[in-house]
Amino acid sequence: MHSTAKKLRFHTKDLLESVSRGEEVVITYRGKPCAKLVPLKKKRKKIGRESELFGIWSDRSDMADINLYLRGLRKGRFQ
Repeated sequence: MHSTAKKLRFHTKDLLESVSRGEEVVITYRGKPCAKLVPLKKKRKKIGRESELFGIWSDRSDMADINLYLRGLRKGRFQ
């Protein structure tokens, strides 16, 4: 779909609805293409063990007891 800069200015909602339906909109200025509106690709969130960050600190021995570790970090601030 093609649109002018003037139509973008006055009919933004209509153009965004077109984009939300999956269409690409090329915006022209003085008859020449200058921008393109495209729908965003939704990223799928990785949950739990699928995440690449799962278990990143599993080999840290100083964090075996997380409550003790946090108390040690906060010790200097809350005395």
